[in-house]
Amino acid sequence: MPNLSDISVVLPSLDPDTKLIGVIDGLIEYGFTDIILINDGSKPEKLHYFEEAARHPEVHLLHHEVNRGKGAALKTAFSWFLQNRPDALGVVTADGDGQHHPADIKACALHMMETDRLVLGVRDFDQPDVPFKSRNGNKITSFVFKAFVGMTISDTQTGLRAIPRKDLPTLSAIAGDRFEYETNMLLATKEYGIAFDEVTIQTVYIEENQSSHFRAVRDSWRIYKLIFAHFFRYAASSLLSACVDWTLYVLLCAVLHTDFFDGIALTSLCALCARAVSSLLNFYMNQKFVFHSGENVWKAMLKYYALALPQLLVQILLTEGVYMLLGIEYAPLLRGLVYGLVMVVLFIASFLIQQRWVFAKKKEN
Repeated sequence: MPNLSDISVVLPSLDPDTKLIGVIDGLIEYGFTDIILINDGSKPEKLHYFEEAARHPEVHLLHHEVNRGKGAALKTAFSWFLQNRPDALGVVTADGDGQHHPADIKACALHMMETDRLVLGVRDFDQPDVPFKSRNGNKITSFVFKAFVGMTISDTQTGLRAIPRKDLPTLSAIAGDRFEYETNMLLATKEYGIAFDEVTIQTVYIEENQSSHFRAVRDSWRIYKLIFAHFFRYAASSLLSACVDWTLYVLLCAVLHTDFFDGIALTSLCALCARAVSSLLNFYMNQKFVFHSGENVWKAMLKYYALALPQLLVQILLTEGVYMLLGIEYAPLLRGLVYGLVMVVLFIASFLIQQRWVFAKKKEN
């Protein structure tokens, strides 16, 4: 039978109230014997809650002199755990405001101990008592994760996470000091092939979630710029490759223009050579800098061109098909608009396929 004394509960806290004491009492009642509480630079008038909590022998209190953010508080606790709990199996992170029921914290801890996998405690946002802002915010973020990162996560903003000891050194080293750290943690599971499970938990919102220190605009920007990072790098890689393609095409046309190479023969040869060079550059940048893929180069390259060549054919057929469907004959601006729309669709489709297939990372078993 798994023993909860092998697990440390991590509670980051900023300006708490009486709910913090209730959370700690509940954890002890449910069998947890090691609680790492972090004061993340709380106001002086709030310090007595930490002093009261520290009277419990199960609680070890850590301090930040100034507010450094939830991510920094979690990493401080992880570092302390790795140095001072050599025989413990892992940690469970939870919120100190009562939004995570001790029974759910225990369920996530037990699942992690049984599987040795990272566990996310996920909420059901279809419940009628979930605040509108939270329901829609989480659903939008989950959709963006699915579309632009290729990860299916039911609750991207959950603070209830059970983390095995073996994964803590990796997750402690990733960037982020505030709420974006938890997003970075999810992205790192894909980056480093860390498998995770989901456990459904109760959906609890206290006072419409008013105790949250989440800053809507600033923290949302920190989170979304991380999610879109791959897409922005992919766009930059594509733009640079397109510039190289066009530049080479112009230079080759100027250099190779002869009586033998003229007209369609010249343009075809120059276009083929320019596309060959630019595609190799694009492949290299996508593998190394966009998707950070560890896939075998030749295997990834085979997949890349297996996608690129049919995509070129689809581009031609789809563009010409739209021209025929709309009855567009000689209308340069309208043709240009159609060509641009087709390129945008294929651009996004190519990104998704490269992310999920060409440069996909292998997950842990």
